[in-house]
Amino acid sequence: MIKLNHVILMSVAALILFGCSSLRHVLFQSNALDLGFFDQAIYLISQGQTPIISFWGYPVLGDHAAWILYILALLYKIYPSVYWLFAVQAVALSLGVLPTWHLAVRAGLKQSQATAMAVVYLLYPLVFNINLFDFHPEAIALPLILAAILAARLNKIWWFCLAIILILGCKEVLSLTVAAMGLWLIVFEKRRVYGAIALFAGVAWFSIATQVIIPYFRPKGVEAVGRYTYLGNSLPEIIKNLLLQPGLAIGKIFTIANLAYICLLLLPIIWGLSPQHLAPLVGAIPTLVMNIVTEYQPQKDLVHQYSLPALPFLLLAVISTLANGGGWLRNRRGIILWSLVTFIALAKFGYFGSKYLETLDTWQATREAVAQIQTKGAVLVPTHVAPHLTHRTIVKLTTNGSESAKLTEFEYVLLDVRHPGWSSSRLVATSLLERLKNAPEFKLSYQRDEVYLFKRKLG
Repeated sequence: MIKLNHVILMSVAALILFGCSSLRHVLFQSNALDLGFFDQAIYLISQGQTPIISFWGYPVLGDHAAWILYILALLYKIYPSVYWLFAVQAVALSLGVLPTWHLAVRAGLKQSQATAMAVVYLLYPLVFNINLFDFHPEAIALPLILAAILAARLNKIWWFCLAIILILGCKEVLSLTVAAMGLWLIVFEKRRVYGAIALFAGVAWFSIATQVIIPYFRPKGVEAVGRYTYLGNSLPEIIKNLLLQPGLAIGKIFTIANLAYICLLLLPIIWGLSPQHLAPLVGAIPTLVMNIVTEYQPQKDLVHQYSLPALPFLLLAVISTLANGGGWLRNRRGIILWSLVTFIALAKFGYFGSKYLETLDTWQATREAVAQIQTKGAVLVPTHVAPHLTHRTIVKLTTNGSESAKLTEFEYVLLDVRHPGWSSSRLVATSLLERLKNAPEFKLSYQRDEVYLFKRKLG
C-alpha cells in the first residue's frame, strides 16, 4: 500500500535530485563522460541511427550491453532532451523509498522504524552523489534490486522476473549482483525457485553480455578489464586467477585505501550492523570484491556509481538487525539524526558553493557560444560543453592529443582557454587556438572571456 507520506517523501526527493543535477548541468559541470556519452547514444537511437559514441568510437552496446537505453529512447521520441535523463534518474532513485519501507515492515519493524529506514535510504550519501555525477543506467537498477527482493518475499514470481530482466538490462556487471542475490535467496532465504531464477539469469546474461554482445560491438572486449591487468588480460583469465590464485590479490586488498573505502561505505549505517545478521551482504560480494581488488580510485568512494549495487544489501542487513532487536540506534529520531549527520559530512552538496562555481567567470560566454551552434554539424568542444551538444552524429573533445586533430572534419570548434576541461590543459587549448587562427577554412564567429567559437567557412 502506498501512503500519502511516501508519495510526498518521494516527490520531494525526486524534485530535489532533479533540481540539483539540472543546475549542475546548467553550470557546465556535467561531462562528456558520462552524460554526453549516454545522451548521444539515446538521441541517435531515437532518430533511428546507429548509436556510435563519436568520442569513444564504438556502438553503445559495446560499453555495458545496456539495452535499457533503447527503452529510454522512447522518451526522446516525445522530445529529445538531456533533462529526461535527469528526471529518470531522480525518479528512479527516489522510488527506492517504497520497497525499502515495505521490506522493513515485512521484516517486523515498527511503522516509525520502517519510515526511518526509508529516510536512511534517501540520506545515504551515495544516492545524492550518484545523482550529481552525470547519468548512469544502474541508478535505475537500484530500486529494482530492492523490488526484486520484496517480490521474492511476497511470492510474486512474475514481478520478480520482470525486475530481474530490467536490472540485467542496465549494465552487464549487475548480472553478478543478480547471481549473488540468487545464491543468498537459496541458502539464507530458503526461496529456492526465486534464487535459482536469479542465479541462472545472472550467470547466463554475464556470459552472453561479456563474451558475445560486448566483443561484437567492441572487439577489444570489456573495457574495465584494464583495471585488473595484474590478474590477467581477459575476463575469463581474471575470474580464474581470482578464484584459483587468490594470493595474487592479497597485496591489493589490505591497503589504507580499501580500509578508508570500507569505512566510508559502512559509516552511514554502522549503527545498525551486527555480525549475526550480515547474511544479506552475500548479494554485495561481487561489488565489494571488484572495488577492493582494483587500484582504480573512483571505485573506492561514495561519489561514483561503482558501489551502488551494494546499497540494497547493506540496508537489508540493517533491517535484519533491527528486526531481531539489535542496533545501537532503534528509535526513529536517533536513526534519522545519524543519517543526517553522515549525509552532511559525505554528500557533495557543498560543490554548489565551491567546485561548481569555479568556471562561473566564463559561464555567460560559454552559453552565448553554444547558442550560436545552430546546426547538427560536427563539433570539437571541451568535455564540459559536450553534453550540451550531443544531439548530433559527431562530437569530438578538446582533450590531450586533440592538438593534431584534422580540423576540417568539424563545422564548429569551441575552445575555453581559461577552463580547458577534463583531460585537457591551457596548452592544448592554446595550441588549437593558434591553429584555428591560421586556418583559412575557419573564421572566428565569437570571442569573450577566453572562450572562442570558430565556424568553418562555406564553400
